Amino acid sequence: MSSLYQNSSTSADKDARLQQLTEWLASTGLVEVETGRPASADASFRRYFRYDVVPAMREKLGATLVAMDAPPERENVPAFIHVQGLLLDAGVTVPAIVARAVESGFLLLSDLGVTTYLQRLDADNAAFMYSDAVDALLKFQLASQPGKLPEFDRAFVLREMNLFPEWYIERHLGVKLDDKQQAQLDKVFEAITANVLAQQQVYMHRDFHSRNLMWLEQGNPGVLDFQDAVYGPITYDLASLLRDAYVQWDEEIVLDWVVRYWQSAKQVGLPVNPDIDAFYRDFEFMALQRHLKILGIFCRLNYRDSKPNYMGDLPTVMDYVRRTANRYTELKPLIRLLDALEDKAPAVGYTF
Repeated sequence: MSSLYQNSSTSADKDARLQQLTEWLASTGLVEVETGRPASADASFRRYFRYDVVPAMREKLGATLVAMDAPPERENVPAFIHVQGLLLDAGVTVPAIVARAVESGFLLLSDLGVTTYLQRLDADNAAFMYSDAVDALLKFQLASQPGKLPEFDRAFVLREMNLFPEWYIERHLGVKLDDKQQAQLDKVFEAITANVLAQQQVYMHRDFHSRNLMWLEQGNPGVLDFQDAVYGPITYDLASLLRDAYVQWDEEIVLDWVVRYWQSAKQVGLPVNPDIDAFYRDFEFMALQRHLKILGIFCRLNYRDSKPNYMGDLPTVMDYVRRTANRYTELKPLIRLLDALEDKAPAVGYTF
């Protein structure tokens, strides 16, 4: 992950906000402000700092709390608070909001620890850990109601996928698509969009993966980074979880986990496709939509935001894209397009 302090705003802005955060925290009397240290890096404009709790409050609040610095002009703190409430009501473990200064973009949160799923997952514990994650996902999906979250509609789906031609093809590969290639890509995008918009809609975290799930002894997993939640296709979060950009599993294992989710979802009454083959196809199309977006986002983080660390994950994501597109007739033009582009790929030490 990139440095906590790296993004396009200046260090002077950062220092001013840190000073403001420190003053606000001091006014709460809950933490020892001099103990502040970076808590995690983030791909957004948010920053997190961990603080020791004042001795008198440790029994009630725990040893440490985490402060979130989310510049209001860049980040939506009310959305974070809203979704935190939805997840909490659904019985999912999320950070408690201990104190807030919404207009300043500051929150003081309970600390869910330092161990992400990504750090702990291995071949021996993956089945148990993913089972816990799926249980949390089912709780959130079961609580779904229309009108509570923004809609993941056609414009949203296409806006995300268009990050791929803009940032991966044009900015990273340095290629401008000709009319024929653009038409090919549009047709693939249309096939993906038609599939995902036909799926049943539920609450959707949007980044339900190994870096945003915290391993906990009780109430596992702790769920983070949920402020961008929407109301959208039922397979999206499952695709985020099992076709993770940061950790890749054998396809047979993933298929088994998808079937287990599908069986559980049917049992609790979630509106999954009643045919497992059709459900798996939905899952694949949804994962492809997400991976095309991710290829664009990782390149944007590198070229626009000076956060190069995600570029090392491009090969994993591209592998997912190629495997999926190869399995479906209407997606095959994407393979032909990628093959044509590959000849012009920059020599940056990555193999696709």
